[in-house]
Amino acid sequence: MPYNQPAPSRFAAFFDYGVKKTLHKWFVRGLSALPLPRPDDVVMSRYGVRMRANWRDRTFQYCRYATYGRVLSDYLAAHDMPFAFVDIGANQGLYSLLAAQNPHCAAAIAFEPVAATFALLRDNIALNTAEAKIRPIHAAVSLHSGIAAISTNATHSGTASLRDSNNTARPEAEDIRILGISGVDTLLPDVLPLIVKIDVEGHEETVVEALAASTHRDRISAIFYEIDSRWTDAAVIEARLRSTGFTRFDRFGIGRHYDVLARR
Repeated sequence: MPYNQPAPSRFAAFFDYGVKKTLHKWFVRGLSALPLPRPDDVVMSRYGVRMRANWRDRTFQYCRYATYGRVLSDYLAAHDMPFAFVDIGANQGLYSLLAAQNPHCAAAIAFEPVAATFALLRDNIALNTAEAKIRPIHAAVSLHSGIAAISTNATHSGTASLRDSNNTARPEAEDIRILGISGVDTLLPDVLPLIVKIDVEGHEETVVEALAASTHRDRISAIFYEIDSRWTDAAVIEARLRSTGFTRFDRFGIGRHYDVLARR
């Protein structure tokens, strides 16, 4: 694997995530709130992909101004062997688009269950002429297929969650399609190594369990996933992945909310 960037030291992590990233989020929110002229409805993200503008959405703002950092984007860009990308919780498609830019990426499967966000995902795929590589799937991923209510937030689409759809403080919700792992398996390429990204706001443990039951499990070479200790047990996820052959776990971020890159 050509990508060998180590997880940052404790001091570097505090500076990068506790100081720089926090200040960047504040800057982005303030800049997006200014009454600036915005003549175009399509923008170029600082990650280098074209996106349909959605200025009131904080998730779009973070995609536009590269607030999410460069760990996963650099990892995808550096990969120099054939692979397929599986984007579980694709939102507006940032990471599927970045994966598709790599000539070694043969295909990307992007799962997004929320209707309005899925429409933006499809728009962004078209804007980047990536239809030949990226297949958008209007569904969430879980162990079993079905229908479920998901809480949504139009001003921060990335917080859509199956976890708190009954939360009265967040009345926006919609019914979504859940695709069980047996259905997911039929969509994945049969030969290539798989790189998986999981960002599902509290449903991570279930998605990892689903991947562990996948017929493609042994071809998953890396999983990049989000942890929020308020509702996700990092130790449970790591133990489950270790039981399926993952040996390296690099943490990026500090506090209760951070990312992990797991590799075999």
